[in-house]
Amino acid sequence: MDIIWIIIGATLILIGIIGSILPALPGTPIAYAGLLALKLHSTASSQLTNSILLWLAFFVIIITILDYYLPIWGTQKFGGSKWGKWGSTIGLILGVFTPVFGPLSFLIGPFLGAFIGEIAAGNNKEMALKSAWGSFIGFIGGTLGKVLMCLVLLFFFIKVLI
Repeated sequence: MDIIWIIIGATLILIGIIGSILPALPGTPIAYAGLLALKLHSTASSQLTNSILLWLAFFVIIITILDYYLPIWGTQKFGGSKWGKWGSTIGLILGVFTPVFGPLSFLIGPFLGAFIGEIAAGNNKEMALKSAWGSFIGFIGGTLGKVLMCLVLLFFFIKVLI
């Protein structure tokens, strides 16, 4: 039975890592669920204490919140308006679910959304590009945070198995 929990945990960790790059999947919570599955493994329960799991859950929640907030913050920080923030959010959603630009749609979506939003607000192209760039930087920051958190979870997963 232990091997089943290890396989389930490893699968969830791998899906979590993929999901940390693809915005359609909540990568860090899925990877965390993989660690919880490993906790059901008999030898893992002594190494994965409740304290460690609570701290990791705290960081997973923070990273997940930041992932949604950073593109909006980046748009605003680079001088974007409410229109640019909404455009960035809509562009992210459309980029994930309508892959017009292939696998890069989820990267291009927030950028184009912020740009179009700023143009719709009446801003010039230079201002719209600046806002779109902020959205892109925020998106990349959120993605990096998720990938790093998933790698931390993978580290704990491997550490328990070794």
